[in-house]
Amino acid sequence: MELKNNISHIRETATGWEIQSNDEHQRRVSALAARFASDFGMSEWGRVLGLLHDKGKEQEGFQRYIKKESGFQPEIKAVKTPHAYVGAILAKQQFPQAFPLLSNAIAGHHRGLYDFGDLKNHLAQEIPSDINTTATEATLGIPNKSIQIRTDFHHLQRMLFSCLVDADRLDTEAFMNPEQARLRENKATLEQLYEKLLAHLEALNVSSDNTKVNRVRRYVQQQCMEKSNGDIDFYSLTVPTGGGKTLASVLWALGHAIKNGQHRVIIAIPYTSIIVQTAATLKAIFGEENVLEHHSNVNEEDIGDDELAMKYQLATENWDYPIVVTTNVQLFESLFSNSPSACRKLHNIVKSVLVLDEVQTLSLQFLRPIVDTFKTMKRVFDTSVLFTTASQPTLEGTIKGGNPMTAFEALPKIHEIIPENAALHQKLRRVELDINDLPQNYDEVAASVMQHPRVLCIVNTRRDAREIYNRLPKDEGICLHLSRMMCPEHVRQTIQLLKEALKDEQNTIIRVVATQLIEAGVDIDFPVVYRQQAGLDSILQAAGRCNREGLQKLGTTHVFSLQKEHTLPRGFITQTNNARLNMVGQFDWFSPDAMREYYRQLYSKIESFDETVFDKVKYSMHELLYKQDAEFEQASKCFRLIDDKTTAVVVNWQCGMDFVEKLKKEGATYQLMKMLSQYSVNVRHSDMKQLLQSGAVEEVRENVFVVSNAAFYDDKVGLIIANQWLEETHIL
Repeated sequence: MELKNNISHIRETATGWEIQSNDEHQRRVSALAARFASDFGMSEWGRVLGLLHDKGKEQEGFQRYIKKESGFQPEIKAVKTPHAYVGAILAKQQFPQAFPLLSNAIAGHHRGLYDFGDLKNHLAQEIPSDINTTATEATLGIPNKSIQIRTDFHHLQRMLFSCLVDADRLDTEAFMNPEQARLRENKATLEQLYEKLLAHLEALNVSSDNTKVNRVRRYVQQQCMEKSNGDIDFYSLTVPTGGGKTLASVLWALGHAIKNGQHRVIIAIPYTSIIVQTAATLKAIFGEENVLEHHSNVNEEDIGDDELAMKYQLATENWDYPIVVTTNVQLFESLFSNSPSACRKLHNIVKSVLVLDEVQTLSLQFLRPIVDTFKTMKRVFDTSVLFTTASQPTLEGTIKGGNPMTAFEALPKIHEIIPENAALHQKLRRVELDINDLPQNYDEVAASVMQHPRVLCIVNTRRDAREIYNRLPKDEGICLHLSRMMCPEHVRQTIQLLKEALKDEQNTIIRVVATQLIEAGVDIDFPVVYRQQAGLDSILQAAGRCNREGLQKLGTTHVFSLQKEHTLPRGFITQTNNARLNMVGQFDWFSPDAMREYYRQLYSKIESFDETVFDKVKYSMHELLYKQDAEFEQASKCFRLIDDKTTAVVVNWQCGMDFVEKLKKEGATYQLMKMLSQYSVNVRHSDMKQLLQSGAVEEVRENVFVVSNAAFYDDKVGLIIANQWLEETHIL
């Protein structure tokens, strides 16, 4: 076959070789990237990115390499030839005023965005002589006059990068795997989904009893419908536990998106347990084909339809779904990433409605860059933000920390959907708090718990959960333990067992000891709850598991201290508990006034709202990114919402070892690694060292560790490490 054009992609079919020329690929990517970037007024920038991104493929060395590697001409001599830098240099030469927005996106479209210093060094190379350097015709300007270089530049860079990466991947897929590309089509409109939700709520209201709780839920829904027609801005839905805020927030978000011409609703949630529950509810209403559930525990094998399962996996790459349910970690770490795979989805946040559930869990160490991101998303990218919670933190006005230099301007105005005079915290009151901050020990707490036949006890650490659980009688009714010493599948099955047990009135005695993993998003109801000392927000979350359905006049949540045993773990738990103890004044603990005072106290002791440590060096996003010579790669390494100083080990429980054997025989696959994660426990490094030294751990593949001895895993409490239980200070 004679080739007249440079090859971009080549594939062998049943009828012979098919070739996509480089010119064709760049034109198609250009059109796609321009369409994506048009959503934030930079269509011409996207067009230029597409036209220049693969200019380096014109090199003779690259042409030889692709012919050899594809199998088209396997006999020729060739070496791997980098190509991305060529288009980046041309972009700098032809559009010097647009540098580095164009050049960094092009240079990094395979390896990721560069730190500015590394980018300059990378572009110091010579353009190969076999490259056509004819100027690209374009007029580039910044159409959005509200863009502020200091806070917006790094997000603008990632959005352009996202447009190019997604366009490049989509066009490559369309040529190399057209059947797979077809699966991305045919999605419902937001208008269709809105009608489905209205019909569902109407049927729900008709079949529901006219109770006080249901009247409040209908009121919340009505307020959300009436106030969804506001302009693109910041909004808050503050509704106590049991007020139906999940469906009400989606009702508002869909109505708001339709009114403002926005494309999708993205729901970000801190806890996997809430994600699973929320996604299941939304899929039942809108259909599985319209709701993307994106987190590490989702299993495509559970989806009966093979085509739908593949659509699901493809959609996680770029979030091109009408409704996306994901984690805070996935959302925010992508917004500060330099990686092509993480950034690919970002342009689909443009012109969306972002619903942030349990907003009180936002990381304090990154609060300033996160809040600045909200402002950029709204001002530059037409994204509305809805904060939903039962305990709304203070995110308006000036936020002041313990150091005057840490003060920063938060959001100018958040529009509350539910008027404060509606006093929902009073109308939905189903529990009272009994707070006892006097020191107790394990025996005393266990004795108090044993006074109640149906009771839930929530503690801060894995060790505390085990110690109290071991003191409870196992021969009376049902006694369960829940912590992340148990692998995710074990936790899931135990929660399911608990839910079934609670439904059976014959089970008069049900006692559960758990870490905070059960505190939010797990739909359970106990007449009595015990909660170890913590911040007010955590205590109220625990109280949400008490008398949830209002089966008694008032349930009781007891707050207790274990100070006779040990002090609270250093860090976040101690900070939040101290903020509660330092609150000034007499409060109804469930009132908005109490929450405002709690966050005032919490913020006042924070030394920095933008500081992290990486490789023993302190960094801030402000120093790394709030400038034109931004350091994208370093910032990506530093921005971690969870300081996960742990190693995952696969445990010998149920079919965990079957998956290990499959890994040994067949090697790692995406699906297999996801299944292995369901049978893994995260252990801290010191305990991992012990396991390795004792020979309990085997590394069966690179970075895949297995504890195959069944004696190290208990059916009730999970992983045991030389009789020492792991502390759980921040990661649950």
